[in-house]
Amino acid sequence: MGTTLFGHNRAAYEAALALMEKTGKAAVVHPTGTGKSFIAFCLCEEHPECTVCWLSPSGYIFKVQEENWVAAGGSRLSNLRFFTYAKLLLMEPEELSGIKPDYIVLDEFHRLGGKMWGEGVKRLRELYPEVPVLGLSATNIRYLDNQRDMAQELFDGNIASSMSLGEAIVRGILNPPKYVLSVYSWQKELEQYEERVRTAKNRAVREEAGNYLEALRRALEKADGLPEIFQKHLPDRQGKYIVFCSGLRHMQEMMEKVPEWLAEIDRAPRIYPVFSEEPEADKNLAAFRADDSAHLKLLFCIDMLNEGIHVEDISGVLLLRPTVSPVIYKQQIGRALSAGRKKDAVIFDIVLNIENLCSIGAVEEEMRTVMTCYQSQGREKEIINGEFRVIDEVKDCLCLFRKLNETLGASWEMMYEAAVHYYNEHGNLLVPKRHITEEGLSLGAWIATQRRVYAGKADGVLTEKQIEKLSAIGMRWQCASDAAWEKNYAAAKRYYQEHGNLLVNIGENDYCGAALGKWIAQLRSYKKSNTRSAYLSPERVAALDAIRMVWDVPAYCWEQNYRAAEQYYREHGSLTMAHDYVDKEGVCLGAWISKMRMARGNAGYRGAALTGEQIRRLDEIGMKWGSRHDAVWEEAYEEACCYQEQKGNLDVPAVYITERGCRLGKWLRHQRDAYREGRLSAERKEKLSAIGMRLGAGTRLGEQ
Repeated sequence: MGTTLFGHNRAAYEAALALMEKTGKAAVVHPTGTGKSFIAFCLCEEHPECTVCWLSPSGYIFKVQEENWVAAGGSRLSNLRFFTYAKLLLMEPEELSGIKPDYIVLDEFHRLGGKMWGEGVKRLRELYPEVPVLGLSATNIRYLDNQRDMAQELFDGNIASSMSLGEAIVRGILNPPKYVLSVYSWQKELEQYEERVRTAKNRAVREEAGNYLEALRRALEKADGLPEIFQKHLPDRQGKYIVFCSGLRHMQEMMEKVPEWLAEIDRAPRIYPVFSEEPEADKNLAAFRADDSAHLKLLFCIDMLNEGIHVEDISGVLLLRPTVSPVIYKQQIGRALSAGRKKDAVIFDIVLNIENLCSIGAVEEEMRTVMTCYQSQGREKEIINGEFRVIDEVKDCLCLFRKLNETLGASWEMMYEAAVHYYNEHGNLLVPKRHITEEGLSLGAWIATQRRVYAGKADGVLTEKQIEKLSAIGMRWQCASDAAWEKNYAAAKRYYQEHGNLLVNIGENDYCGAALGKWIAQLRSYKKSNTRSAYLSPERVAALDAIRMVWDVPAYCWEQNYRAAEQYYREHGSLTMAHDYVDKEGVCLGAWISKMRMARGNAGYRGAALTGEQIRRLDEIGMKWGSRHDAVWEEAYEEACCYQEQKGNLDVPAVYITERGCRLGKWLRHQRDAYREGRLSAERKEKLSAIGMRLGAGTRLGEQ
């Protein structure tokens, strides 16, 4: 192969091949910049005799990916047939019948949640139901579509490799960026807070909040403006930067403002606008990629670079668009990150206003979770980056803003009146946590606080009268997480009663009204990483143990497979079997035996290493630790030894088969051929000679 995959992609590729062989489908969920498209190109290159049908949202996305593959040393691929999802939708049945793929690649597969594109792929899959499918995406969740899990819908949860942006940074696959936080709009916000201070009913509140408001105003006026921030933190003054905007009008506004902010760095920056409706979009993007002038290069875009296209040598990104989707946020910052990159990029998070200073916390939380998990598993050596540098240019302002908000917190009675109004309008108090009333009161957060105070999980006092008043308007005192626990545990208990275990398939997400598979998987994750201990309390762990919860699925599966191997050994006297052997209970025993050999003897094996106890137990049932081919050779050699002892020679008829099913005559002939062609090792030659085999004889054994 011309291109060497990065280690993480090689592991994902091999896992995907194994999963496609077993289930016919495999998804790879890796963040932007990690080179996941190379996994599919590798599939094409290593299977030149196979036709690969590659589907993608955009022809330009594919073109750029293919160029990057060739630039990295990959070969031009003649066995690849490319179609966009839109083209696929319009193809006639006879056109689809002419594709005849051996593999199907679904790039950016989360996009198939859309009805139209999803229908096109459905038609293709119905025509070729047995063809293996490989999916690639930076995310399997459609956050703005009821959090639909497209890996579950399209691949039945068969994810060959999954990695978050935080994990890629922790492992050093992506370099941690320099992250600069600031704001460019705050005057309008201050006017709104002035009105809230003015109308506050409590005089003491008005005075204290007024002091914080004035301090916040001074701090914002004193803080560096954006021209100064760019002067301090822009690393490459002739580099390429992507500017993300929220819409066409916003982009046009920013194309006027951004050059003003950068005027002291470059008075004539090169501007390239791209968006889906722009007829020159592809041309502008190509020009941006090719531009090597001694100027700042700014690519202004709305949605074209959220996914799929990864532009090399990006020095940084400017985030100017607010978004509620963590997928889009991570895709955008991922434009500045790339596996193998030598220089760290800079991300300017220039949010619309001071209340939006929270996005980066999602990535930092991912990193903390990964590090906690790795530390609990003894994998500290894999932690390359524990954090990345966040430069908060408005830190003091944010602190004052929070104090101002706390001071303006309404009295209990005022919040209760808002709760009554909500109840009268909706008939319940199931208030979304972030719900804010028309008067600006954070009713959702207040309701959640009352529940926490009632449960003793937060400081505060609730009188009996207050409890009665809230109960009278439908207050549910159990917090949402407790209610979810009760619902999911009830479903788990019923599942145990029906099946005798809790080995719930991760795709079982509509069982008694509960997403049971996903919930069980989350519990195992919490237990393994020692997180969410308040949710997964010792009492709840005991309750789960009572219904035979399996906390360590790999260890449980190992025991199940070992028992199957032990039974096979009792019946056959060895562990020699075909790689695809499946026993009568449905255990894929041949594949497991091969995996165990790899786990012990292959330094590049990425799975869990075998323990000394596991090795000892496998030795007890006749495990041969060489490759499967070595094991087969040794089994046949033992049969040859037995024949020689019984007959006094190795004059074995060509068609002779032993009682244990070994085609001994044919095997001996192969050894003679291997010796004559120089393929027989010295060790095997010595062993065969020791039992009287005439390797140099002119007549082949088995031909007498």
